[in-house]
Amino acid sequence: MKKTVIAIATAAIILPTAAFAGDHDKNESTLNYSGPVETVSIAELLQDSSMFTEKEAIVEGQLIKQINADTFIFSDGTKEIQVEIDDDIKMPAAINATTRLRLYGEYEGGNTPEIEVDRLQLL
Repeated sequence: MKKTVIAIATAAIILPTAAFAGDHDKNESTLNYSGPVETVSIAELLQDSSMFTEKEAIVEGQLIKQINADTFIFSDGTKEIQVEIDDDIKMPAAINATTRLRLYGEYEGGNTPEIEVDRLQLL
């Protein structure tokens, strides 16, 4: 009996807290700015393909080919680069090779230069 009372009291304390924590994520909203930003071309990025190169980059174009679950080839209309899209990015709609996107991420040089995408925006 004593264990049952303790279990019920514990549940009465924990459940509302857990429910509140779950609702917290639903109320958060992200900034969805659609105005001008300073972008860089893929050609500019590829000029520095040293294996030590790491820099923030914003590029615009299309995903033209899927290599595996989270790796794609991205084109800005002039050059192509490999991009790895963070697995926690969720798209509100299906995209295809003609969908214009703005990718925010980190450019890394090396044998296979790529952009590790942190955020993706439909244009």
